Amino acid sequence: MTDAQNQLKAKTLILTHGDSDGICSGALAKSAFPDAYVYFTSPVSLLEKLNLIEYVETLIICDIAIDERYCTELQSALGKFAEECNLYYIDHHPLPERCSKEEWFYHETEVCASELTYRVFEDLLSSEMKRVAIYGAIGDFSDNTPCVKDWVKDWDKRSLYFQAGTLIQAILHKGKDYEFKRTLLEPLSKNVIPSNIPDLLELAREAAINEEKIRFCVKKSVKVLKNSAYVVNTNNSISKAAIYAASYGRREVGIAAEYREKKGAYDLSIRSRGEVDLNRILRSVAPSFGGSGGGHPVAAGARIPKDSLESFLRAFDKKIGEAKEVKQK
Repeated sequence: MTDAQNQLKAKTLILTHGDSDGICSGALAKSAFPDAYVYFTSPVSLLEKLNLIEYVETLIICDIAIDERYCTELQSALGKFAEECNLYYIDHHPLPERCSKEEWFYHETEVCASELTYRVFEDLLSSEMKRVAIYGAIGDFSDNTPCVKDWVKDWDKRSLYFQAGTLIQAILHKGKDYEFKRTLLEPLSKNVIPSNIPDLLELAREAAINEEKIRFCVKKSVKVLKNSAYVVNTNNSISKAAIYAASYGRREVGIAAEYREKKGAYDLSIRSRGEVDLNRILRSVAPSFGGSGGGHPVAAGARIPKDSLESFLRAFDKKIGEAKEVKQK
């Protein structure tokens, strides 16, 4: 039995995403269920993790999109858990068309997972844990919902954004270091402010310095298509690079691609300024090039095989233009 399998035998198990919204969602769930074990996973790995679980009384899944390729298998697996344990699936990503909502599926696309997680477990949480939900909302660009705007009134907004910024920068700077993320989630579940978590302020400072390097790199190397701008292999945060690609390329959509040798493919981060639905376009275009993609209307990601990147970028750019034309009519 591996460590992962032992961990996946906990009575209460939280599976959550490793970005700021996922960490804050997991912290809220952990605050509601203090004895739970937290395991970080992703849409492409979720089915595999579910198959490792031998016994659980309460299963909480936060901020994990339903992978369209495994929708049927996931719903079947989750249906079995719903019969045998208390299941909470809390998510805000757009659903695949053939995915149906069940009573255990808490799903809204207009809010972040952190807000939704707080609302689901509100009766088990201190009202002060709203602050952690606000951090998640800021990190997910979802802080303009009616609920979050109402919660913010109980705090000094400037302090909230300082704490959220500290947390978000540190998370991005550490990448896929899941042990580090676990050390963040525990104090967050106890409402410790990010600036009081050891080493976090220094990591945030390093991240800010690094972001300036990203900005200058993108400014120098961005390439422009008709409707989008892109940058390849900045060897840095692709989510940040995508934002600056749109800015310096003066285009509606910014794209950053980084080659992953082990995968033989490029990982893409894509950001829109709000005129087109990236999720819808990616789901229609990426499979034609042997890839996959999806996410939110204004923030999404994709994985595209190495030899298909250039042709994908041009096809994607064309679809952006078509979508803009439809919207303008």
